[in-house]
Amino acid sequence: MSETAAPCAHFVQSLSRGLAVIRALNSPEPMTLSDVARASDLTRASARRFVLTLEDLGYVQQSGRRFALTPRVLELGFAYLSALGLPEVAQPHMERLVEQVRESSSVSVLDGESVVYVARVPTRRIMNVVINVGTRFPAYATSMGRVLLAGLPREACAALLDRIELAPLAHDTITTRPQLEAELERVRLAGYAIVDQELESGLRSVAAPIRDRRDQVIAAINLAVQAARVSVDEIGRSLVGPLLETAAAIERDIGVGSGGSA
Repeated sequence: MSETAAPCAHFVQSLSRGLAVIRALNSPEPMTLSDVARASDLTRASARRFVLTLEDLGYVQQSGRRFALTPRVLELGFAYLSALGLPEVAQPHMERLVEQVRESSSVSVLDGESVVYVARVPTRRIMNVVINVGTRFPAYATSMGRVLLAGLPREACAALLDRIELAPLAHDTITTRPQLEAELERVRLAGYAIVDQELESGLRSVAAPIRDRRDQVIAAINLAVQAARVSVDEIGRSLVGPLLETAAAIERDIGVGSGGSA
């Protein structure tokens, strides 16, 4: 809505303008204030106030004269994903996947520096890691987290990595920024992530992205296995294919998917 439009009595114009700025900043590249003003139909002065407010709140970051959204905006989308029924839509697909490969499967979304589990289908095998819907783990040390990090715009990903302390959660956890960035690049190229005993010794996992119609990663799905039973090579041979097929099926059924599996 433009600044000259006459809203209804109940209409909160400042909220409308703030959301317009967020939508305007949903661009692959950082934007100048003039770009934001044009895209949101605001004056440059108004756009500046909203952008700087969003920056104060942690939803926008500045680099020189350009601005971009931060991963914190994903907090605003979590309720939307729930409203779309992502867990309900994913559940039957996950159940079929677990029945096929006999390994546990989960779906998660990114919330700041963590992944949050929104759906899970376990097997009866006992693992030391206790996981339920709502469980949070550091994104950098999980396969779903790396898929979600790799799916962010590069500047947003870099900004998030700036805030993460790479603590050694297990013996093999990646704890240096260059190593993690190299791994995220491999994930982008491969279209999936394998994490080998970095969250907990004895636990391996593989994850794939779930994308929307704009080809943006909105969630991730994984399979978790015991390292003593399943090697990394076996994950690549037997689990990656079914996992990618399941991700593609979820994308189609949720109604916002691109139909691709990445």
